[in-house]
Amino acid sequence: MKRDSRLSGVLHVLLHMAEQDGPVTSDLLAKAMQTNPVVIRRTMAGLREQGLVHSEKGHGGGWTLARDLRQISLRDIYDALGQPSLLAIGHRTEAPGCLVEQAVNHRLGSAFREAEELLLTRLGDVTLAELSADFHARMAGRSIPPLQDHDHDFRD
Repeated sequence: MKRDSRLSGVLHVLLHMAEQDGPVTSDLLAKAMQTNPVVIRRTMAGLREQGLVHSEKGHGGGWTLARDLRQISLRDIYDALGQPSLLAIGHRTEAPGCLVEQAVNHRLGSAFREAEELLLTRLGDVTLAELSADFHARMAGRSIPPLQDHDHDFRD
């Protein structure tokens, strides 16, 4: 089963945007993320609707963060993405009349709800500022500045 990596990808994009002095185009973000600019625009549109990013058209335009990194939680971004499924596992529904299946599904359902609630709470506790601080701490130990990392170079 393929995992939904949109949250991770958007976090990646937003942290790179936070490192820039001005707007970043969909084309440059797509290049850095090895995807199509249409995918970036579609994803970023949802974030714009939630007030997380701004966009400006035309020469010198692009995407910028709309709020301070301390004011954007991972939960905010998760919600802006349409609240994708958190768990890749589920329960059987092939024999709804089976008492064994009912008992199993009842307990699994409770466990899944509790796990999702805990994860959503934790996502609400983590901000982009914390991820940015972690990134900067990791960069402090490297000899290559971030914009020289060939996989993530936003320069033309």
